Amino acid sequence: MPLDPSRTVAELRELARLTSDEGGAQRVCWSPAWSLARDWLDQRLAALPVSISTDEAGNRWATLEGRSPRRLLLGGHLDSVPDGGWLDGTLNVLASLEVVRRIAEAGVPRHTVCLVDWADEEGARFGLSLYGSSAASGSLDLDVARRLTDRDGASMPEVLARHGVDFERVKAAGRHLRDAAAYLELHIEQGPVLESMGLPLGVVTGTFAAERHQVVFGGQAAHAGSTPMHLRRDAFLGAARLALAVRDGARAEGGVGTVGSVTAAPGVVNIVPGGATLTLDQRHPEAAALARMLDRAQIDSRRIAGEEGLTAEWRRLWRIDPIAFHPELVALAEASAREVAGASHRMASGPLHDAAEVAKAGVPTVMLFAQSLRGLSHTPDEDTRPEHLELAVRALDRLADRALDWIRPTGTSSRAEA
Repeated sequence: MPLDPSRTVAELRELARLTSDEGGAQRVCWSPAWSLARDWLDQRLAALPVSISTDEAGNRWATLEGRSPRRLLLGGHLDSVPDGGWLDGTLNVLASLEVVRRIAEAGVPRHTVCLVDWADEEGARFGLSLYGSSAASGSLDLDVARRLTDRDGASMPEVLARHGVDFERVKAAGRHLRDAAAYLELHIEQGPVLESMGLPLGVVTGTFAAERHQVVFGGQAAHAGSTPMHLRRDAFLGAARLALAVRDGARAEGGVGTVGSVTAAPGVVNIVPGGATLTLDQRHPEAAALARMLDRAQIDSRRIAGEEGLTAEWRRLWRIDPIAFHPELVALAEASAREVAGASHRMASGPLHDAAEVAKAGVPTVMLFAQSLRGLSHTPDEDTRPEHLELAVRALDRLADRALDWIRPTGTSSRAEA
């Protein structure tokens, strides 16, 4: 069975039709559409000589046994944001599926090859990104995650239990990384850089540092008609002013800051909001600069609260340090991209990926990017040219072969993995 990148494009479109509606992709993790996507993937894996299992965190694994127990991991995530695009996450998994098909057809591989579908990469339901990979890497803060609830008030442990996951045992998923010798991930860029350079492919050198917080402003609910403006303690105004301050702080440091959601309480048209809760996402390639952005935002929140007669409370949802990918795998990825596309570009990733958690666990890791049209993602307008998708699948395949040659058998070491 030769590699068939056009099949990957066709399968991407098929999965999009199956798990999307007029608003876009609806594969939010732990939803029926996400479960349907996993069943669809299992049907395709059933034709291959792989064993399929689900680990303690809910990550799905397809394992092709090799002559060595050392593992080459490939994959990504099937879950999406609400109203998402047709490529974010699914390209990773379905391109890896095609590569595993080609490797399996060639016979028993030199090393064991595993396709992984990480659970809840997006964090769309609970605000906690990279859940499945962070459980495996060991960095998941169980105390923080245990307190998270969705919009309906259901806790994370409660929702996971409905899918057969015992929350208190999720970190046991780390057993799948014990023999991992390399991890490869292909993703759309989700930004405009490659398109602006006229390049179909990029090589990712690492990921940004990120801080994610919930900020709660407390004021006083009051009648909208009888309360003079100068006597109001409007919690929403505190949130609005902080959003502008976050923008200014991000611009000053050359990072990015996003207030992704704001909820005013009680949320009635004729009541001055007595409470407002916002979620804040801040990112920068340098940890020190990100720390300055966060410090400035916290100082600004206290100043704004004082001026508006409010209280301001911060709660960290999640954080990650900048992650550098393995330099020798980066070089192999660049050689693979140039081989199929003629050129490539090295770049850091602002969006976060499961690859960062795998690298954090000490597994040599690298990513490839495929160009995103107009730089759009997390929207139904997300798109990549089919010919670029096919080039990306070919590059991942070449990279997988190079990585299998690069990995040393158990009991020996190389300069690359020392």
